[in-house]
Amino acid sequence: MDEVLSIGYPLGYHESTCGYCSPPGQRSFASTNRCSAALDASQLSCQFYECMIDRGWRRSGTYCYRPDLSRSCCPQYVIKLDSLAFKLTKRQRKLLKDRWNRYVLYDKDGGKSRQVHPETTFPDVVHASEAGFHSTADASHRFEVILEPSSFTQEKFELYCKYQKDIHHEDEKRPSGFKRFLVDSPLQPNPIPYTEPPPPHLPKAYGSYHQLYRLDGQLIAMAVLDILPSCVSSVYFMYDKTWERFSLGKLSAIREISLVREIHDAGVEQVQYLYLGFYIHSCPKMRYKGDYFPSYLADPETYEWVPLEKCVPMLDQHRYASFSHPEHSIKLEEPVPKGQYIIHALPCPTAWLSKYHSVDVDVRPDTPDDELLGEVNYIVDVESTTVIAAPIKVRHRVYAYTSSSTS
Repeated sequence: MDEVLSIGYPLGYHESTCGYCSPPGQRSFASTNRCSAALDASQLSCQFYECMIDRGWRRSGTYCYRPDLSRSCCPQYVIKLDSLAFKLTKRQRKLLKDRWNRYVLYDKDGGKSRQVHPETTFPDVVHASEAGFHSTADASHRFEVILEPSSFTQEKFELYCKYQKDIHHEDEKRPSGFKRFLVDSPLQPNPIPYTEPPPPHLPKAYGSYHQLYRLDGQLIAMAVLDILPSCVSSVYFMYDKTWERFSLGKLSAIREISLVREIHDAGVEQVQYLYLGFYIHSCPKMRYKGDYFPSYLADPETYEWVPLEKCVPMLDQHRYASFSHPEHSIKLEEPVPKGQYIIHALPCPTAWLSKYHSVDVDVRPDTPDDELLGEVNYIVDVESTTVIAAPIKVRHRVYAYTSSSTS
């Protein structure tokens, strides 16, 4: 994999109102979500970003953030699914075969689907009603799924506006907001090392993609995905409410699980997991992510992966749960604590582009040592097309510099 310098502008600790423990279209001003670190990323290697999400980070466009779980009203735990071990439940199979596939092929909603094509594998079931995989000339509808690099089109923007209004009761009229949120990405594409030429529907490079769902030519849904060296990361999903009865969000998760498995089976054996973003136990509408097995949550203190079924009993009793250190957990009735920002170093080499500043930070006993911090660089200067960076050496005070040119 080519070496890509990851460059970002650190934004530090910040707070925001909560959109999870409030009615649709509103934000709870009495509750607060906090991020212990944030970064405006100019560019990131896909390998580096994968390291980030393994340590609790996520991106929204080029904005990257790490929630402070112990100081947030609705803690957000990183969740991943082992796609190779996944098996469809009876309910999921019924949704896929007897509802969606039956509707596409026969224009019938419900009942038991008759088998037209032999289905021998999980991907076969997923693609059974999709044009291009089987002879669907006699199908009642033409269903297509197209995976393409993220880009702006008016059609995508109109679907987003409709979704925001119909589902979240929010008006979005600015293309710039859509671009910033769901089109822009700091991830730098890099060829996927398939052992042989992959099928045409699989991605050719790591990076950020839009997965388009078309029925009879109409865009009815779109997923925003990051294809990374060992996983697919689900960033966002939106759909036309007209098709809400088919639970398109659940169907998209099943299709993304299949995508991981198909990339793996095409010779990229390290690709195994689907990251479903954050699992928020306190928010009923976000618990659906736990319906896919086997899933794991990242411990918020050690970042070790813990089976979801072992986490749920603790989450039922605690607002914040540390699975590796239960004594650090916070009961439901305890108030959200406040305190100083505690820095957590990123796990891979990078370069920070920032205004000259210093940040006083508390240092926990488990703060990364100088050897690990030595892998994190700050930009000293930019000369022509050369970026001059140096490792961070000081642990209790972090310095960064900016240059008048970044070209």
